[in-house]
Amino acid sequence: MEPASQPRIKICCIASRAEARLAIDAGASALGLVGAMPSGPGIIPDEAIAEIALSVPPPIATFLLTSEQSADRIAAHHRRVRTTAIQMVDRLTRGTYADLRRELPGTKLVQVVHVTGPESLDEAVSLAEHVDALLLDSGRPDMPVKELGGTGRGHDWTISRRIREEVEIPVFLAGGLHAGNVRPAIEEVGPFGLDVCSGVRSGGALDPTRLLAFCKAAGISHSI
Repeated sequence: MEPASQPRIKICCIASRAEARLAIDAGASALGLVGAMPSGPGIIPDEAIAEIALSVPPPIATFLLTSEQSADRIAAHHRRVRTTAIQMVDRLTRGTYADLRRELPGTKLVQVVHVTGPESLDEAVSLAEHVDALLLDSGRPDMPVKELGGTGRGHDWTISRRIREEVEIPVFLAGGLHAGNVRPAIEEVGPFGLDVCSGVRSGGALDPTRLLAFCKAAGISHSI
């Protein structure tokens, strides 16, 4: 896919309706809502995800981050919260993406690829045939306690760039982004979207100063 001159911003780990409004006013096009995970920040109950998702006006997208690995459990998780997209942070091990499309028509499917080395390119290319977008992150699914996002770590952007060049669907870049490195990330990778959590937070809470600095560095206008 061709590089994006102005990537969209997805603010992840949204914990309340107030944080959702702050992110939208800062210029976010999408919000990430974190369901149950083996580790990492931003986890909130499904009831809170559903409440926040219902409050978000179109065209802002809402992403359910799910660690479920079977198509039926992913579909069930989504039915409890009703977001506009599902961000699968781990590999699908039971069922198929076709099952998910059949069960959840109209819901966008976003698959996370944790960029651990050159082998991630082949993984991303094979997955791109089945989903609406890829999100490139820096987790470690192979750890005894899986790291599936929110690590604050970066990864090799040259691999992310190659993935973006090879696939024909939108690619989001995540992993250790903040106001100080987001412009180089855009220039190096050319992603469709940027995904940030820890880089716009202080003490776990969404920080207006960091948020606006990030969006300004990324070239996003805001209404705050």
